[in-house]
Amino acid sequence: VNISILIVAVVIFLLVLHHNFLGLSDFLKRELSDSNPLGLQPIDFIPAVPQRLADEGNDKEISVVIAASDERLGGAIAAMNSIYRHTRSNVVFHIVTLNDTVDHLRLWLSNTALKNLRYRILDFDPRVLEGKVQVDPQKADTLKPLTFARFYLPNLVPHAEKAIYVDDDIIVQDDILELYNTPLKPGHAAAFSDDCDSTTNKVAVRGAGNQYNYIGFLDYQKETIRKLAMKANTCSFNPGVFVANLTEWKLQNITKQLEKWMALNVVEELYSRTLAGSITTPPLLIVFYKQHSSIDPMWNVRHLGSSAGKRYSPQFVKAAKLLHWNGHFKPWGRTASYTEVWEKWYVPDPTGKFSLIRRHSEAYEAK
Repeated sequence: VNISILIVAVVIFLLVLHHNFLGLSDFLKRELSDSNPLGLQPIDFIPAVPQRLADEGNDKEISVVIAASDERLGGAIAAMNSIYRHTRSNVVFHIVTLNDTVDHLRLWLSNTALKNLRYRILDFDPRVLEGKVQVDPQKADTLKPLTFARFYLPNLVPHAEKAIYVDDDIIVQDDILELYNTPLKPGHAAAFSDDCDSTTNKVAVRGAGNQYNYIGFLDYQKETIRKLAMKANTCSFNPGVFVANLTEWKLQNITKQLEKWMALNVVEELYSRTLAGSITTPPLLIVFYKQHSSIDPMWNVRHLGSSAGKRYSPQFVKAAKLLHWNGHFKPWGRTASYTEVWEKWYVPDPTGKFSLIRRHSEAYEAK
């Protein structure tokens, strides 16, 4: 009898132990799947779908990724407001920022007309760039980690099949759903706007090379670049606005490819000195060489920030679906063109920290 009782007790103990082990295993699996190698921590998320969208059946989520640095926060706010006001789709903003900007951003969103925005705030850990970006000790403060956020889209929007990335110096004048529906060819992980398209003028840069072809971004004197057999006169593309197929991005391990070329540049200095300020575009040009689709040029009308003068006619600016102030003259500065268009969508900072008369643009990369 005692032996039988002992056997039953051992069996029960083993069953309980097995059950607890399975529970622990499931917990660890969840922890591993939820952990993020970048240290990207979700801080805020407003999940409720507005009633008007639910009633109309427009609850398909459109993920829009935008970086928001504190000194350029007004730009990100205006960009998001213009997108939000021009669509009836269920747009969710994935706002990538640094930890010291979170409180300012949250106040700006919650205490203004943007309080109904659906958004998720992500804290970007700059340590992910260690060994991948060459930093001049005398100019360490010029490195802007958030410019690399676009390289990590699957980490930023882990459950989406598709996402739109936009810079903070843009204004949208049409429904972002149209851009989201840009068709991507099979095997293409992203769609960009080519710099040689008919809506934007070619911008010559002093010195060798031009801003609209590969030789303007890559050093063709380096053997590593020559071995790639990429034609130097190939038209470049602008990475400030693009649509990404995240399923394809993950299949091709695009993020790892980009990191590989970043690390190689640290050792071999592969980027052209003609456009030395551009350190995010070259790896994208390499990885997506003849492997990207195109977006409608009207969805990235560029170079509004390349000079203080007005490059385009008022009629053309009005017809554009997305305006992009890439260049040194940002619309929140003193001398940018068509600032009145941008200011229509700017929402004043309730804290008073961001001022439109401040000129930050010269100190930051002209994306």
